[in-house]
Amino acid sequence: MSSQNHIAEHGPSPYPATTPLRRRIFRWRRNKRLLGCMIIILAPLACFVIFMLVYLIFPPEPMDIVILGVDARAGQGYLTRTDSVMLLNIDPGSMQVGLLSIPRDVFIEVPDYGSQRINTINVLGEQEGEGRGPALVKASFKESFDVDVERYVRLDFAGFVDLVDAVGGLDIDVPKLIIDYTYPTPKGGTMTVQFDPGKQHMDGETALQYARTRHQDGDYARAERQQQVFDALVKKLSDPRQIINWPRVLRAVQSSTDTDINTWDMIRMGPGLLLGWSSREHLVMDPDYLIGMKAGYWIPNYDKVMPWIEENFD
Repeated sequence: MSSQNHIAEHGPSPYPATTPLRRRIFRWRRNKRLLGCMIIILAPLACFVIFMLVYLIFPPEPMDIVILGVDARAGQGYLTRTDSVMLLNIDPGSMQVGLLSIPRDVFIEVPDYGSQRINTINVLGEQEGEGRGPALVKASFKESFDVDVERYVRLDFAGFVDLVDAVGGLDIDVPKLIIDYTYPTPKGGTMTVQFDPGKQHMDGETALQYARTRHQDGDYARAERQQQVFDALVKKLSDPRQIINWPRVLRAVQSSTDTDINTWDMIRMGPGLLLGWSSREHLVMDPDYLIGMKAGYWIPNYDKVMPWIEENFD
């Protein structure tokens, strides 16, 4: 049957014959859609690559941050002692990170107060005025170690638990059996906590117990555990798969943490922290770096500890 007869009997085809022009238009539209998809996918990656190149060529100045874990329950505020004191240095230029832990029974020089146990400095500052604790801690590090601390992070027990839970918990390799028969409870009593050796996943409350227990092996071992927990937290945050949890982390930081670190600080220091963390220099100020004055009274052995601080802090 001829095409003319077919049209006469059935009418025009709803699918006109494809012409070279139509094929070119179809390919152009398809390629345009593909190009749009590629731009959507590659633009953020390109921005990231450009940011990292600029970051590496013109790195920000180093920053020293003091991290204070306060001995407070929810609603108690910050007029309390510190369970944990860590000093963190981030140097984006050299991609180096330094971390120093000072146990609570170490006495250092505090402006206008003389020699004071380090875990009481926050209280002394808060007694001067609400929010003055971190400022006095910063001034004390300058007085004792000549370190200009630019920023602080202060969080209570609830803030720590929220932060760990926000990243989905932490994987901790417990080096030895730990049994604490007198671990303090929130209501002032005691309880037994136990950690068996080996790798285990800890939620926020369990990680808090691991970081706080000290009755079996003392403050120096506790400071090492606190660094271990901090290490696990940084590694978890540096995992690209954690991007889905970053909004929860940000909410936990904003709601449960007191800090003078702003968004620009995070942008400046974040890459340096994550990229330099695996090769960090870390130290717990244990009896090898201390001088015992009397029972429960330790002062830093400045001749021994200052060379390490000068090398790893600004």
